[in-house]
Amino acid sequence: QVQLVESGGGLVQAGGSLRLSCAASGRIFRRYSMGWFRQTPGKEREFVAAISWSGITTYYADSVKDRFTISRDNAKNTVYLQMNSLKPEDTAVYACAIDERASATRDWYDYDYWGQGTQVTVSS
Repeated sequence: QVQLVESGGGLVQAGGSLRLSCAASGRIFRRYSMGWFRQTPGKEREFVAAISWSGITTYYADSVKDRFTISRDNAKNTVYLQMNSLKPEDTAVYACAIDERASATRDWYDYDYWGQGTQVTVSS
C-alpha cells in the first residue's frame, strides 16, 4: 500500500501565500507522476496541477496558472504546491495523488492513490 500525507494548509488572507507538501510512503516501486486536486462541498473534484516523474512536464488548471507552482523532490518522495496571490475562490480541501505512470495527467481517474487532504481557507 501507498500512503500520502498532506500538510501546509491553513487560513490566509487574500493575496497571501501557502506551501502545501505531500509525502508518499509505502510500497512505491515505480516511477510515478503526482497531482493536486481540490474540492469544495457540493462541487466536483477539480484538477489543480500535475507533475511528471522527471519534473520536466507540469500541467496547471487555467484558474491557478501563473499563481501556483508544483514541484517535487524524488529523494524525499514529496511533492509541493506553492500557492501565491491566493483568492477566496481558492478555498477548498486540497488532496494529492499518485499515478503509477511517469507521465503527468490532468484526469483524476488516472490516479491510483490519494491523500486525505488539507484544508485551505482564503479570507477576503
